[in-house]
Amino acid sequence: MSLDNRNSWPFEEARKIVSRLQDLNKESVVLETGYGPSGLPHIGTFGEVLRTTFVLRAFRRLSDIPAKLFVFSDDMDGFRKVPSNVPNQELLSRHLDKPLTSVPDPFEQYESFAHHNNAMLRRFLDSFGFEYEFKSSTEMYRAGIFNGCISNILEHYDEVMDIMLPSLREERQKTYSPFLPICRRTGKVLQVPIIETNVADKTITYRDPETGDLVEVPVLDGHCKLQWKADWGMRWVALGVDYEMNGKDLIDSFKLSSRICRVVGGLPPENLTYELFLDEKGQKISKSKGNGLSMDEWLKYAPSESLAFYMYQSPKRAKRLYFDVIPNAMDDYIDALEAFQTEPEDKRPNNPVFHIHDGAPPNYPECLKFSMLLNLVQACNTADEDILIEFVKKYVAVGGSEETIIFMRTMIKFAITYYEDFVVGTRKFLVPDDRQKEAIRTLCNELSTMPQSSSTNDFQTKAFEVGKRFFSEDMKGWFKTLYGVLFGSESGPKIGSFIYLYGVNNTVNLLRGRDI
Repeated sequence: MSLDNRNSWPFEEARKIVSRLQDLNKESVVLETGYGPSGLPHIGTFGEVLRTTFVLRAFRRLSDIPAKLFVFSDDMDGFRKVPSNVPNQELLSRHLDKPLTSVPDPFEQYESFAHHNNAMLRRFLDSFGFEYEFKSSTEMYRAGIFNGCISNILEHYDEVMDIMLPSLREERQKTYSPFLPICRRTGKVLQVPIIETNVADKTITYRDPETGDLVEVPVLDGHCKLQWKADWGMRWVALGVDYEMNGKDLIDSFKLSSRICRVVGGLPPENLTYELFLDEKGQKISKSKGNGLSMDEWLKYAPSESLAFYMYQSPKRAKRLYFDVIPNAMDDYIDALEAFQTEPEDKRPNNPVFHIHDGAPPNYPECLKFSMLLNLVQACNTADEDILIEFVKKYVAVGGSEETIIFMRTMIKFAITYYEDFVVGTRKFLVPDDRQKEAIRTLCNELSTMPQSSSTNDFQTKAFEVGKRFFSEDMKGWFKTLYGVLFGSESGPKIGSFIYLYGVNNTVNLLRGRDI
């Protein structure tokens, strides 16, 4: 299968890397994602790793050059603010400005707050089967892995300052330095002016902000950390990074880091700027606020494939990450699975499920939508999985498979949980007027006389025919009437499919039970 003309965004990004390699003599390719463990890792961090994984997989289909993904934790950064969504706030407040790997774990599970957050992120990445190498800033600084590039930054100190100072406010310009010394006395990551640089001895000198003493400190082996824009550019050189994406809020930072990267002899990576995830109020999700959805919360209500599908879609468009997006994400995923089975082979790489499942998505014929299952849970008024699966088996029996049944059983569990947490008590059922009542009574009477062998299409046709008699000028209003009476909403599944799934007698009794 030729992949030359595939236009899905992971292939577009992968081709950037292929073009880059034409000018470089490299035996392997590195893609990187980075995050700061100053708060609990949020779903946006996970999304960046997932999206970069899509690019990695696409690249491997375009090139035989070995490629790998680094997940980098900036865990040597100073702890500047106590997040509002963690325990032991007072304890954390006593460790402000220390490296994150020196801040106690407020959950009392790991040796530091950074180790806790790193473990959380890695657990989620591992549960999705991601292939990656985890990199700790603290470990790499202290092991001297960055020493060569840090020395290079010191040698080009004035040039780096010339890049950074114009981007800063006047007050910050007075204290800025690309080097952040780790105070031997307090263990804090200091943001202080540098009095002197010594390239030969690999040291810098600063004035202790509390004692006023001049302090000379080595820049190597973890005695200093770089400010993050300088750190970012340095890291690209040290690790040989060829590709890294970032959020829209870091556009200017990426430009500055790219200039620093070039100053020290490197080539900035290829880049995709993605839009930010927003909470229910349209605000940027934040580690310190803990707003928006967590990965655990999403996976309580839907399988991981739905989350991957939502992350895949339109990375350059801002999207809300809240509970109400889950049902549609799940339904869209099922639609994409179904479409994949009938698409020409050369079109399949443009389908999201191709990337979610690395080219081999499962096949669940006759799979029901998540929204349909929510309506079924409501109509049956039960949280009994065994009762609900019997309805599903009837539907799946027409062209379905055992794999579909297994998947549907899993989906039913999610649907019950979602329904109980978010739907119960929120729907307002329509009280029909006289014309609507007459139309519904007619539909009930005619459904009751239909043959037992009737199909979903037969039931859909019957609903349409009855609607034409009473609502010929407003068929959309007719179906909104049915949805309002049956489900307490303005939209829903195909009526024919629901009638077939729930059964004619059950549907008729449900309609007549609404005071028709």
